[in-house]
Amino acid sequence: MDLALGASRAIDRFLWSVAKIGAWCAVLLVAVVTYDVFTRYLGVPKVFGLTSTMLQESEYWLHSFLIVLVVGYAYTRQSHVRIDLIRENLSERAKYIIEIAGILLALIPYAMLGVWLSWPYVVRSYTSGEISKSQTGLTDLWILKSGLIILFVLIGLAGISQLIKSIAGLAGRLPGDLKPTTIGGEH
Repeated sequence: MDLALGASRAIDRFLWSVAKIGAWCAVLLVAVVTYDVFTRYLGVPKVFGLTSTMLQESEYWLHSFLIVLVVGYAYTRQSHVRIDLIRENLSERAKYIIEIAGILLALIPYAMLGVWLSWPYVVRSYTSGEISKSQTGLTDLWILKSGLIILFVLIGLAGISQLIKSIAGLAGRLPGDLKPTTIGGEH
């Protein structure tokens, strides 16, 4: 069990590293929006051949990757919706069983299906050289669309990490510092 918990901690560290990159997307998003507004409303010319359309499209790219890169970490930190009204009255054992069942029956199959369905979508975009519908928009839309695959892989990894911790909790082998991030409890 210690080896599995070590793997879970490694996954969590990886998800945290990826989430930090996602957080930088938020900083870049603020900078791009500020630059876009500044140049558009004050009449300042844009540099490097950028257009307003490129800037606006880069804003939703950054927003998309912000979400994609932090979602796995958010799941490992209990930042998802739960039905606490019912769940709070359950025993720890029941919470671990529900967590394990949810991960095995819903989260992991959902993540696998998401990767499987997204792959052809991204490949088609790449092989066709898909670009923005706007003549002055961004190219290489496959990069944006690949965010779907990344999202489902990160959610799947988070699910595996949570599954390991939940099984350890059910077996009574989960360290106390991991309990709040496994079945919740700290608000």
